Amino acid sequence: MENLLEYSSLFLQQLVNGITLGGVYALIAVGYTMVYGVIQLINFAHGEIYMLGAFLAYTLVAILGLPFFAAFVLTILICACFGIILDFVAYRPLRKAPRLAALITAIGMSIFLQNLALMIWGSQIKSYPREALPDIFFKTAWSAGDVTLSWLQVFILSITVLCMAILHLTIRRTRIGTAMRAVSQDKATAALMGIGVNRVISFTFAIGSAMGGMAGILVGLYYNAIFPTMGYIAGIKAFAAAVLGGIGSVPGAMLGGGVLGIAEVIGAGYISSEYRDGISYAVMIAVILFKPSGLIGRQVREKV
Repeated sequence: MENLLEYSSLFLQQLVNGITLGGVYALIAVGYTMVYGVIQLINFAHGEIYMLGAFLAYTLVAILGLPFFAAFVLTILICACFGIILDFVAYRPLRKAPRLAALITAIGMSIFLQNLALMIWGSQIKSYPREALPDIFFKTAWSAGDVTLSWLQVFILSITVLCMAILHLTIRRTRIGTAMRAVSQDKATAALMGIGVNRVISFTFAIGSAMGGMAGILVGLYYNAIFPTMGYIAGIKAFAAAVLGGIGSVPGAMLGGGVLGIAEVIGAGYISSEYRDGISYAVMIAVILFKPSGLIGRQVREKV
């Protein structure tokens, strides 16, 4: 009986950790799924926006001495602006070019941003100074036996759910959301109806980049480690989450992130932590093979 309770507590703790990690993956996956939904482009530089978000918040908190929540909001705004700049510089000139050209540009921007971060912040792992963070993050919000939930985990989950709800309502209930859906269906027709296609696409990049930057801050807090190449693996995993849920679907990104986070943490806990990165690739391959449209995505047939 004691062994059963011990295994149950371990499973529940891993489940809590997996849901927390899945929330972060969902935030990053939203950036992929929104850009793909509007312009059918996989923005492989999105993982580096996530990395820049972590470093910008670190700089504002540890070097410039800003309060954490002020740095949190300012970093999100900077990442949103950076997303607009990324679209304007790297993708807008290739709007009518073959998709392969934009894809190569996205990979090039990813490499450029990684090396830029190395030049600015160096290769050493950075961490937020504990004295600059709210004390409540390190306290237990809830516990039952060996299962604990920290206030930092509550903060991550609350931010994730709130952002997803606001984003979903924005897409479904606002004029800009209607414009985004129109552009995703047919850019030429949307332009003829008076919609500023480039403005809508820039807005999409801004929202996705803001979500990615926010995820970078949260991961930096959760794992207490920030480094220039952190965006590569996280980007691949978030892309897997977007594919898992159904790329192009915001609820799908949230579901995919949650499933992937739980699978990764439980796999690392019960099999080996060495395989946690491989689980993301395995999940993505399995979904592509058996359900290419994702868990809640819809198969779309193009009319010729």
